[in-house]
Amino acid sequence: MEEQNNKNLILAMVLSAVVMIVWFIFFPPPEPAADPATAARTGTETVAPAPAETVAATGTVQTETASAVADAPRLDIDTPKLSGSISLAGARIDDLSLKTYRETLDPTSPEVRLLSPVGEEHPYYALMGWTPAAGTTAADLPDAHTLWTVASGGPLAPGKPVVLRWDNGKGLSFSREIAVDENFLFTVTDSVKNAGTAPVAMSPYGVIARHGLPKMQSIFVVHEGMVRSADGKLEETRYKDIVKLDQVPGEQAAAELVSAESAGWIGFTDHYWMTVLVPEQGKPFTEVTKHVAANDIYQTEIRQPVLTVAPGAEITNRVQLFAGAKEWATIRAYENSGTIPDFINSIDWGWYFFLTKPIFAVLHWLHGFIGNMGLSIIALTFFLKFLVLPLAYKSYVSMARMKELQPEMEALKERAGEDKQKLQREMMQLYKDKKVNPAAGCLPILIQIPIFFSLYKVIFVTIELRHAPFFGWLKDLSAPDPSSLFNAFGLLPWDAPVQGTVLHLIFIGILPILLGITMWLQQKLNPAPTDPVQASIFAWMPWVFMFMLGGFASGLVVYWITNNTITFVQQYLIMWSHGKRPDIFGNIRSAKAAQVEAKAQPKPANSAAPPTKKSGKK
Repeated sequence: MEEQNNKNLILAMVLSAVVMIVWFIFFPPPEPAADPATAARTGTETVAPAPAETVAATGTVQTETASAVADAPRLDIDTPKLSGSISLAGARIDDLSLKTYRETLDPTSPEVRLLSPVGEEHPYYALMGWTPAAGTTAADLPDAHTLWTVASGGPLAPGKPVVLRWDNGKGLSFSREIAVDENFLFTVTDSVKNAGTAPVAMSPYGVIARHGLPKMQSIFVVHEGMVRSADGKLEETRYKDIVKLDQVPGEQAAAELVSAESAGWIGFTDHYWMTVLVPEQGKPFTEVTKHVAANDIYQTEIRQPVLTVAPGAEITNRVQLFAGAKEWATIRAYENSGTIPDFINSIDWGWYFFLTKPIFAVLHWLHGFIGNMGLSIIALTFFLKFLVLPLAYKSYVSMARMKELQPEMEALKERAGEDKQKLQREMMQLYKDKKVNPAAGCLPILIQIPIFFSLYKVIFVTIELRHAPFFGWLKDLSAPDPSSLFNAFGLLPWDAPVQGTVLHLIFIGILPILLGITMWLQQKLNPAPTDPVQASIFAWMPWVFMFMLGGFASGLVVYWITNNTITFVQQYLIMWSHGKRPDIFGNIRSAKAAQVEAKAQPKPANSAAPPTKKSGKK
């Protein structure tokens, strides 16, 4: 029955639209930017877990701290993927750029800057060291501003570690070996020798400090803020929630102190980049998330138990730092090797992680085989359609059989007359006798909803889609189609509207238009509904979707166009095989005739006459 089929399809499309609208609602407005006065500070920093390590936030200490860090000697970093330097003031890793990633599509644009030192805008850096325990004073240990010397090595490169040293002049000598692999993992090994006559107690720590709020996407689909794994449990905390943590006495900061763990990591994650501390696994440690309100500094910390170095003895401690791009293959390799447990979950896979993970794995494999991400998305669409083919086949067969029942349905209507309950009972009995499910037509579209959102998550979150080209004008599949009706798709000598503006939403590109056309053609496999309201909804639905998806990532629109095309062919062939070859051109003509007829129908007259005005005064 065509009317029932159309109702099912309309219901499915409306449900899809509602879900997508709700999705848009969950995109919150941008979080407030950091206060300019706060962002412009030059040197105020809280860099270590103990209150004694907190640098004063007033007077000349700010200037002296910034100046000391800026004037300190530096040790170069040069790897296939990283460039930058280490400040010998505190031996801090605070200058890091990603060689293989640039800010924009322009190959001459600057490299992505991940870490930056105190004195620059939004300082962001990592520190490792020791805090004093009972009987030890802070002056006996190196702090965040201690000037280390290079004992060997340099510049830092894979297979070429560097060794730094510092002596307190009281019998304690400190050595720090820093190594880096060919990707993004630093290994920092601290050693302490005691040449004195008394034991010394201290505890190792690692800190990642971030001054002020970073520039963020500030949207619901990707997490930005603290991310950590503790004994297999993943936790994410947004920056605005970090500042709400309870104040810890003696810390002068709002902090969350986590009980001792034996496996895990903690750090900050951005859209595509991440900085994470990884202590030695299998040994106890405490993870800390902190915000120092006085200085507007966000910190994640690793605190480890107190170690005592006896006279004539030596102790060592190792902490690793991941600082780089969230590349799936790289992160997966660190997890599979046992270096960083559960590390693949640092990528924000979202609510549909059970779909997004395997979908991306298949997409990554296809890209390695094909070499073009756009073609890989098309191939992935064919793969997904193949998986749901049995369900789709049953659905389309059911729709075809519904058409076969149309004469009987018309006879039921004539017999039932105005008795709708009787009509409903006999219709349900007919469906049961003929083994037809009238709701089956919704399933092929409804099943696309979780797949659609999963693929949207994959395309938006994974760095492999960032700046991934397709063909021609499509240089970045993670961004909307840059072409526009506004300049006749580049033929006219002026720029297209800027993304995010009203004009950009109106003057859509080539891909959204192709999307609307494929949805419209898929719709024409069935005759237009006889009900004028349904016919109107049916007529507008493809073009509403066209504008709704116009601002989505072009990779997602490529998927949707491919999916529509495959669905059209599948449904056409299945209906044809059941003797119900769709009359596409006839359906187009009948839809136009129905629209003309609906417009020509006179509006119902009001049952009551309009009130007449009364003359005169009261």
